[in-house]
Parts: sequence; structure tokens; C-alpha cells
Amino acid sequence: MFDRILIANRGEIACRVARTARRMGIHTIAVYSDVDAGALHVGACDEAHRLGPAAPRESYLRGDRIIEIAVASGAQAIHPGYGFLSENEAFAAAAAEAGLVFVGPPPAAIRAMGSKSESKDIMFKAGVRLVPGYHGVDQNDALLAREADGIGYPVLIKASAGGGGKGMRIVERGVDFAAALASARRGAKAGFGDDKMLLEKYLDEPRHIEMQVFADTHGHCVHLFERDCSVQRRHQKVLEEAPAPGMTRERRNEMGSAAVAAARAIGYVGAGTVEFIVDKTGLFHFMEMNTRLQVEHPVTEMIPGLALVEWQMRVAAGEPLPLLQEALDFYGHAIEARIYAEDPERGFLPSIGRIAYLAVPPVSEFVRIDTGVRAGDEISQFYDPMIAKLVAWGEDRASALRRLRSSLASYQVAGVTTNISFLQRVVAHPAFANARLDTGLIARHQTELLAPPAAPSPQILAVTAIGEFLRLVEEAQQQAQASEDRFSPWHDLDPWWLNSASHAISLTYLALGLTHEVRLRTNGGDILVSIAGAAGAAEVDLTATASRRAKGMAITLDGVQLSATVVPLGDQRYVFVDGQLQKFSLVDPLAHASVDEHRGGHLTAPMSGTIVAVLVKAGDAVAKGAPLIILEAMKMEHTIAAPAGGTVSAVHYRQGDQVSEGVDLIDVDATDVGASGAAASAA
Repeated sequence: MFDRILIANRGEIACRVARTARRMGIHTIAVYSDVDAGALHVGACDEAHRLGPAAPRESYLRGDRIIEIAVASGAQAIHPGYGFLSENEAFAAAAAEAGLVFVGPPPAAIRAMGSKSESKDIMFKAGVRLVPGYHGVDQNDALLAREADGIGYPVLIKASAGGGGKGMRIVERGVDFAAALASARRGAKAGFGDDKMLLEKYLDEPRHIEMQVFADTHGHCVHLFERDCSVQRRHQKVLEEAPAPGMTRERRNEMGSAAVAAARAIGYVGAGTVEFIVDKTGLFHFMEMNTRLQVEHPVTEMIPGLALVEWQMRVAAGEPLPLLQEALDFYGHAIEARIYAEDPERGFLPSIGRIAYLAVPPVSEFVRIDTGVRAGDEISQFYDPMIAKLVAWGEDRASALRRLRSSLASYQVAGVTTNISFLQRVVAHPAFANARLDTGLIARHQTELLAPPAAPSPQILAVTAIGEFLRLVEEAQQQAQASEDRFSPWHDLDPWWLNSASHAISLTYLALGLTHEVRLRTNGGDILVSIAGAAGAAEVDLTATASRRAKGMAITLDGVQLSATVVPLGDQRYVFVDGQLQKFSLVDPLAHASVDEHRGGHLTAPMSGTIVAVLVKAGDAVAKGAPLIILEAMKMEHTIAAPAGGTVSAVHYRQGDQVSEGVDLIDVDATDVGASGAAASAA
């Protein structure tokens, strides 16, 4: 076994590998970019070395630099994690040439399966069903368009060199093919450094089921059962579970045998995943093989109780597989939810910023959290915005789902927008609850899953104001303790304001464009809350008692007990009440009226990123919805579209420029009636 290993990755997977290595007594070496100097994975390792600037191409994709550090630090092996260089044949070969063990498959296996086109040829010759499509080496745009016409729409364009939804586009009509192909090529080039594409027939309502395989250098190869990864948005997995609901023993054996045959056909070693697309009839078709550890490997680990990273280490060190197929079995059910810093209401745009507050559910033998961030960390534009993987296990799917729902309800993040509320709606939806799974679940039910936030209830407003009141009381007490005269009456927070006829504290909150006035006064141990009615509605009066506790507040509101946390960030208030999140702005009634924020025809960047294409120039006439600029952030493209018809009067940035969220990108003098000057939308 190795004594020293370098982890060529970051975030939660680097932390996860470091945790296993430490348990095995292996010295761990981290690498980091400038923006990650204080990251969690750096502290999780025994030593750490700087790679370079924040951009991946100058840091985590610098294979030569990583190998140089590994050799200089005395590492015997490199664990690549997933993403970055984990499926890079040249990197694996260079590591071997430097005398290092690459914790992954041989370079030849990476080459064979790293190209989706070549892998499909191998599977075709092995007799495994393929989705109808084009996997050829000729990449002429006109040829690809003709092939797409021959396959029949809808067609799926996919990057040959990678996965994760990057460089992938669904094309419904032939007239849209050229633009989709160009966009897919850009995404593939940015994500994998390779813009070769393949085409597949897009199947209607398919399931995405994958088999975990493992092979050693002694000729053994096994499968560790399947995962259902059908619930996706933008071709990116959102929820994964093992085993796949409805999977029969016969179908599992058939798919497992096909996956093992695929691994054996290329001389595979280590952990890998063979992905299948399953049509409505139950027939499965080979999609691709990922020659690395998958993001979603924890759901597989939870059902047989295995540690796949430890298996990786042992196999890489030349040991045989710890268990062979006849000794493998699983028990129970596991579901994983990927928690991202992203805004589902804005097309799942990544949310860049600082995690100001973080509270997570208790971890146990039933609930697991794999994360690479903590409170105070920044979500940057340079890397994937994943915050954590939350995995719940149960004796059956129903119990696993109950634990997942409960854990999501107690996962609290403030400072960045997350998809937690969205995940709560997905797992509560009847389609998911009843395991009616396919890759179109989210798109088909987006009306319910992406419903606009509801207006705040009187109870939520009361909780928000009570949290404000307790915070002010606490601050007054702290000031008194720090004062030379702690008994001064000026330290008392008396619920009475000068010139206030009601002798109450009055607070005004803004939510969804509407203001809400809340008044509080005390009566013995009670807090009396009055909430002004909206649009002629009657005022609502509530009686509460409240106290601080280790996390948040315990509130009894008109006899109903609530658990709540109010997080103040500047004027913003993040309010968590019994598993639900509501956001408010505290309005200062003494502040001067704000300036008019109407921006005319200025379209602003919805997030920080890099301009990858400018599609118009000053003087061009554009129609409503016309694409103007394409912005890339976190390896995803976002199209800035015209909110109304008009004329482009100015373009402020060029291709290749980096921009910050909120900056003016382009000016359009609108001609349509009712044109808005709000920030540009992202498509």
C-alpha cells in the first residue's frame, strides 16, 4: 500500500479521498489554485502545494505541474478524483512515465472509452445495443447536419470527449441544428479541450441507469449494482438512487453482465461506470463508460456498505478485489440529492458569492453529507457550484425518502441562492414519490416544480419580526456588558419609540415587490404582533412567546410551536421556518427615497463569467428574444437575449473578456411597447 498520495482535485471529492486515505494511514498531499488557498480540501490534507491562478487551465488542468509537485513531494500515487484530468489519457501516461501510480484505469482503457465514438464502436462489435446515431470521425458541419436529418429529430448532440451535460444540446428542428452544433462545440472545447461531437436519436421519456463496475489486475471484474440517475436538469443529474426502482433481478443480471463485458473488452482496471439509456419498453442501450469514480458513488456505497475509494487504493496498489461477484449483495435503498449554489427560478444560473451561514442536518449511519465548503467560503465563477451531496439510506425506498425530506428541511444556507427548496418540491412530487422516473420528469412538471414563490404569510412575517426583536435585545445586552455602566437605562430595549402613538416597535419588510408592516410590543412574557393587512384586508394580530436556543429560535405562535432561524445579512433577511425558506429586505423608513433604478435599455450580466461570443454590433436591429451575447460561467453557457425589439446602441465587451455580475453588457434602444430595462435573461 502507498505511504504518500497526491490528490489532483478540489472540493468535496478531494475531501472524500483525503478522509479515506487518512483512515488507511496514507499521507495526503493537496494541490490548490490561488482562489482555493484557504479551501476545505487544503486543510483536510497533510500538506498542500500551490498550482497557479484560479482558472482551471492554469491550475487543476496543469498535468505537468501536478506531476512535478507529486515527484518533488515524494508521492507514490496520484488520485485524480472526477472531472479535470481524471479521464485524461496523456496525464495518466505521463504519471506512469514519472514513476507514479495513477489511481485509475490504464491509459489505453481511458482512450478506448474516453471517446464516445470509439466506445460505441467497441460496444457495437461486442453486440451491445446502441442508440441510433452517428459516431464517425468526419466532423464536417454539413455532414453532421445531413446525418441528423437522416436520424430524425429530435436529435441529441453530445461531446465525444466528456460528460456531465457539457457540450450537449437537444435539437428539435433542422433549422436549429447549426446554432446548436456551434454552441455544443464551444462547450466541449471549454470543458474538455476537444470539440469532436457525436449524434444520437433523442429517446422519448427514457430512464438513465448506470452500472458500477470494478476490476483488478488479477483478472477479476465485478459489478456493484445499478444507480438510477434519471432526474436531471440541463442534462445534469440532480437526484440519484440505488437500486433502480422497479429493477428485476433478471434485468439487473443482464445489465451487469453487459457492463462487466464492456470493462473486460478494454482491459479495465479500477472503478468505472457503464451508463445505459432505457426506453419505454425496458430495452437498455449503451451510452458511454466513465473511466473514473462518479459523483454519485455514495449511493452505491450505502447499499452494500462498501468504501469504493478504499477499493480504488487497494486495486491501484496491486491487491485483488476485496470481494468477488458471488459474495456481493446489497440491502436497503439510498437516495442522493446534489445541493448546488444555483437559482432554479433563473434557469438554474449558478449563484456566486459567500456562504455567510450554513447549518446542516445531523450525520448518522442513515444520513451522509459529502461537502467541500463551510460557512465563510466563496462560491466562485471558476468551478462547479456544488455545495454538498446529501445521501439518505433506509430499509426501503419509502424510508430513505422520508429521511431525505427531513434532512433537506434542516439544510440551511444563506448568502447564496441554492436549489434546496427546488429539491424539496421534486422529492415531494407524486411522480418522484411514486418512482415514475425518466429524464424528462423536471421539464414535464416544471410548472409545479418551478412555481414562483408565494407571498409571505402573517405567521412568517411574525417570525421574521420576532427574530429581529430578539436580535436587538441581544445586541443591547452585549452593549450593556461592554459598557462601563452596564445598568444604564439607555441599554434597555424598551418596545416604545419616540413619537410612536402605538408604543410599539414598527418594522417594514419588502418581499416580492410588496412592503409589509409589522408592529411588536411586549406584555409580560408575551410578544404581541400586529401585521397590517394588504389591499384592504384586515389587520392580523398574533400572540407569541420566543426564546433563543443553540441554533435559531423556539417560537410558540398562537399556540403553534415553530422552529425558526432568522439570518441577517445587511438589509437582507433569510428566514427558515420548519423547513421552508423565505427572503425579505428590511426597509429603513428613515432612509431617503432610493434613486430610480430603471436602467433603460441596459442589459446587465446575470452572473460573473467570460464572454464567449458577441452576436451583434452597434446599429443592428434585433427582435425580441434574439440572442445577443453568450456568457460562460462554471463551464456552462448562458445566452443573453433581447428583452424587446429594438436597435443595438452599444456593445461594452468583446469575446474573451471577463465580466462581473451586474455590469452593463449591451445597450438596446427598445421599440416595443412595454419593453423592460431589467437585467438580461439567460436561456
